[in-house]
Amino acid sequence: MDQGNAAIDLRSDTVTRPTPAMRAAIAAAPVGDDQYGEDPTVNRLQEQVASLLGKEAALWLPSGTMANQVALRVLTRPGDDVIVSRESHAVWHETGGSAANAGVQLTEIGARGLFSAADFLAAVKPRLHGIYPPTTLVEIENTHNRAGGVIFPQPDAERICEAARRLGIATFLDGARLWNASVATGLGVDRLAAPFDLVAVSFSKGLGAPGGSLLAGPRELIGPAVRHRRMLGGAMRQVGIFAAAALHGLEHHLAGLHDDHANARLLGERLMQSRQVELDLATVQTNIVVFGLAPEAPDAAAVVAAARARGVWVNALGARTIRALTHRDVTRAQCLAAADVLLQSVEGR
Repeated sequence: MDQGNAAIDLRSDTVTRPTPAMRAAIAAAPVGDDQYGEDPTVNRLQEQVASLLGKEAALWLPSGTMANQVALRVLTRPGDDVIVSRESHAVWHETGGSAANAGVQLTEIGARGLFSAADFLAAVKPRLHGIYPPTTLVEIENTHNRAGGVIFPQPDAERICEAARRLGIATFLDGARLWNASVATGLGVDRLAAPFDLVAVSFSKGLGAPGGSLLAGPRELIGPAVRHRRMLGGAMRQVGIFAAAALHGLEHHLAGLHDDHANARLLGERLMQSRQVELDLATVQTNIVVFGLAPEAPDAAAVVAAARARGVWVNALGARTIRALTHRDVTRAQCLAAADVLLQSVEGR
């Protein structure tokens, strides 16, 4: 089936397309050369989001992966150890960039996207050890993609960051879907970002912009980030067109995240009607549904193929694990229809 209105695309919230109003904002955006710091729309976005996050300064980057990679370059040195949650984006979805670009190793801890301060402290490797690489950074992903969009509990994040500060270890928040965490918890993004040295947020997911992420923190860290963005090929020119889309999304699309979360919950509840589906509904906290397949069910590749043939697009995360994401381009009715198709597919009908 050709991609278009007939397909219900639940592969990711990155498949959203700019609305006519967002396209109009893009077309009307004042622009300049951002590499010279002269794009007024980018400057406005950086100032606005830095303020929203409670940080001194911010830097626009083309993608969330680049934001994460620049953060590593700023906060670590080659050979360092970085503690991350199990199945984090940094480990699974950045094509080995952490090793190639920053020269660091990643230590996965915890389970289902979460870990505690005790878990963190147990994993820390001391500096100046003759064998171990020094732990110089801890990274938290909120919400956590592969764990099903779960929200990292704020008290745990605060305790982890406090423990890190005592040890002289830097802290980074991969907040690509921090907007979702804020809407779901009612906590402001400034509260969620407060414990961390650097924070990354994305505009191309729930907010529906065609691209762009942002890294925020103290000026002393954002300054070096500018150099590393350039080094990685992310310094661009008239990117106010992307910044205008982000600003439009912030103004008009945040409230719609409530609907995305409700649709994900509805999808999860429908899928649980089948004994062939293994799903803990408590993990469906935002707009991601990750479910397993019972031993007697078809494997994930077969289910994905069967659903796609019926016009529903999802992704396999493993041999017996499937992920579906709700977003602003799918309605409640489409999510109900997708649930029916997925139920037929997992039951081999």
